[in-house]
Parts: sequence; structure tokens; C-alpha cells
Amino acid sequence: MDWDRLRIFHIVAQAGTLTEAGNALNISQSAVSRQVSALEKSIGVRLFNRHARGLVLSEQGDHLFKITREIFAQVSAISTIISESRDGLSGSLKVATTVGIGSVWLASRLKRFMHSYPKLRLDIHLTDGDVDFTMREADVAINYRQAFPLDYVIQKELGIIRMGVYASKEYVQNFGIPKVAEDLDCHRIIAFGDKEISPVGNVSWLLRFGTKSGIARVPYLSINNAYGMLQAVRGGIGVAILADFIAADHDDLIELFPDIQTPSMPMYYTYPKSLDGLGRIRALYEFMKIELSQRSKK
Repeated sequence: MDWDRLRIFHIVAQAGTLTEAGNALNISQSAVSRQVSALEKSIGVRLFNRHARGLVLSEQGDHLFKITREIFAQVSAISTIISESRDGLSGSLKVATTVGIGSVWLASRLKRFMHSYPKLRLDIHLTDGDVDFTMREADVAINYRQAFPLDYVIQKELGIIRMGVYASKEYVQNFGIPKVAEDLDCHRIIAFGDKEISPVGNVSWLLRFGTKSGIARVPYLSINNAYGMLQAVRGGIGVAILADFIAADHDDLIELFPDIQTPSMPMYYTYPKSLDGLGRIRALYEFMKIELSQRSKK
């Protein structure tokens, strides 16, 4: 079976359209179509059902896609494993994490990690979406998403993250402190603007907190970026729900309703099974556990 055609099939199966697959491969749509058709002809089965809006895997195609996922996960790990066995904790480590975790919290703490491992280079990719390990988009994902299925990855819980309602000192000076949940009806709410790419669940919790059943507040400002939400709160624009371990870094913020039960969720550390036992994977995991533990004590 032709290796290049398998790779093209895998990317088409991920993309769902010939156009997007062609863009990813930097070849024309027609060239992608020819390679897929040639693979189907060589193995004697239809791998995709064609529709006006794209391609859908056939039963045989879905089975092959599960196989190629495992193959490319193994292939993507080879260079990382070889480099570590040769050079120890050196080389590179690709880390995918949410915009909020990466830009607001993790980046300011990496100096300590990189000081401990001066030969290790980090490549941080900020995304609130899913991570495809089979295409080596990352070696590790740090986010709030539970991996499914777990056939190809190992997922460890870093800790339970509590969300809180926050406003800036400037904001409460100008607009006052809401005493009860119903008071929020008269305050300016900052909300995450795109539920589809939200890095956490309960993204609209504050819009319904303390309201009558079925009625949601209209946000004063919507931003589809956790870093933008934090900066808007710090700028005195309004009130928002933020992860407490992130908000705790900013003395200009005040937690509102500290005694109420707010949403919480686990933070996960996920990596391919093919990288299990790799020293750099373990080192970053231990660093994250320590940092989150220390933050929770402050």
C-alpha cells in the first residue's frame, strides 16, 4: 500500500473536504482527489461517501482511519524519542494549551522550568480547540477537555480548577459591589463570546446566575478569548467569571460572592501513549503539579 496515499487519505479524513486537505498538503484539490481515488482503486473499497458539503467516511474508511491514527501517532513520536535517548532532557517539546492558561498563567512561570532544563526547547501553541496528536500538532495538551476516545492517549488530572466571579477595584468604585446574585441584573457582564470554542464548560453560567429560570442576562461585552476577558475585567469594564488560579495573580481584582458554589472543572495533562515514559513529558507534568499546588495555597 502506497505510504503517501495513506498520508493523504488521513489528512482528508481529518479535514472533511478536499479543499481543506489540499491547503494542508499544499497541493491542488484535484491532486488530492486523484490520490484518494487511486488508493480506493488499489484496495478495492470506497473510503468516502461524497456529498455536496464534503466527504464522509464510509464504514471501511472509518476502519482505515482508526488504523492510520495509530500509525501516524507512532511515527510522530519517533524523532522525539530518539533525540531524548541521545541527548537526555534536550531537544524540543510541543505544548498545546488554552489561551488563558498559556498566555495569562503559564508563560510567566516557564522561566523556572527552563532554568531547570536549559537544553530543552519549548514550543507553546495556544488554542482553545482540540489537538490532533497523530499529526504532531503537539506532544502534550494542557486544557480542560476530557480526551475521547482514550485509545491512543494518556490523560492525567492536574487538579480541580474553581471558577469565581471577579471585578476590578476600579469597577466596584464606579458601580458598587453586587450584594446578591439578583444585583447582577444591573451590572455590566463580560461573557465568553463563542460557546463552540469555549475552553471550559458552563461558559454562560454568570449570565444565568441568580436569574429566573430560563432567563439569561444580555452581556455588556462578549469576547471569545480568555486573555481578552481578563484584560477587560482588569480594565474596569465589567464583571466576569474567571479561573481562580489565574485571577489570583492580579491584586487589582476582587472576588464577588466568594462563599457561593461556582463551577469547577478538572485540568488535564494529555499526551500520546507512544510518548509515555519520556523524561521531558514527565518533567513538565511534575512542574505543572507543583505550580498549581503552590498557587492553591496562596
